[in-house]
Amino acid sequence: MQKFDAIRPFYDSEVNETLQKLIHHPMMKSLMNFSFPDVADEIWKEQLAKTHSIRDYQCNFIYQSVQKVLEKSSEGLSTSGFEKLEKGESYLFISNHRDILLDTTLLNASLFEHGLVMTASAIGDNLVKKPFLMDLAKLNRNFLVQRGLSPREMLQSSKTLSEYIGHCLQHESRSVWIAQREGRTKDGNDATNPGILKMLAMGSDEENLMNYFKKIKIVPVSISYEYDPTDALKMPQLLAESNNEVYVKEENEDFMTILSGALGQKKHIHIHIGDVLDKEIDAIAGENESTNKQIQAIAQAIDDSILSNYRLWATNYIAYDIINNSTTYEHKYTQEEKSLFERRLEMRIDKENPVALQHFLCMYANPVVNSQKYINEHKG
Repeated sequence: MQKFDAIRPFYDSEVNETLQKLIHHPMMKSLMNFSFPDVADEIWKEQLAKTHSIRDYQCNFIYQSVQKVLEKSSEGLSTSGFEKLEKGESYLFISNHRDILLDTTLLNASLFEHGLVMTASAIGDNLVKKPFLMDLAKLNRNFLVQRGLSPREMLQSSKTLSEYIGHCLQHESRSVWIAQREGRTKDGNDATNPGILKMLAMGSDEENLMNYFKKIKIVPVSISYEYDPTDALKMPQLLAESNNEVYVKEENEDFMTILSGALGQKKHIHIHIGDVLDKEIDAIAGENESTNKQIQAIAQAIDDSILSNYRLWATNYIAYDIINNSTTYEHKYTQEEKSLFERRLEMRIDKENPVALQHFLCMYANPVVNSQKYINEHKG
């Protein structure tokens, strides 16, 4: 068994055999009928049977699935910052994380449209326990982050993961996407876990860690959804945590979250590509000798980029004003937008439960709080 076999996506040489196996799977039929509603089954089956690479599968099939998701459940995806990236170059995209599948598939659709290198993307192995989902993930160039390990296993797993990421970036010229922290943000507070950078550091082939972080070209990414399609599904965990209870997921909860993310209403979506962290890393290296402090400072630089470039929507401002019983941002939304948001709130949570109401509103209001904090800290 090769070093990365337990976590890597499929090689192109494995793609056709896998697709031949999945062509008759009812879930593949559902996906293809959703993506190509006017195409007879025989046609897409014939095309899938001729597909021999991940790129062809992504460009000819998954890209169309993404367009249908946007058409049916959003008012469009806008982007900014992609012009800063160079064609043929690989980057390490570190992004805030809102949706299990959409964050990466929307980023890759945008990279494809701009003629840029698409990513290998991290996904928790707990999300792809079903064989069909595992195959689909590996066909979509996802690599596995192993969960639920003992401390010793976790150390070895982190080392393998970091080496795989370094291998993709430096030897395959393949961009990589990872989230800024484990799991999706459920309370609207986007913050980079320095542990992610410590894991990446384990794959360094440089004596000076800061040189390695410069070499792998870290690019912060901000993604925001006007409506979080999984907002109500995040509530049970938030409520359990507020009662100091351990939250245990239902058996099919992750799968339902993936479906809700794809099909639930999102309204507007925006992805912003930040600047490659380069001179920031030089400055950090000059100011801090301790590796720990350097890592903390890079995490802060990623946060600065994500928060300052996060696109705020009417829903964020409405939630802020409701929770603070204020009219601070009423110029940012219409009464109709506020009524729609309040109706969504009534349909999705029990408004009589003050804790649920608080969590739901904070999920939308916190990005405004964080943006304001960032602006105040960096004035002058």
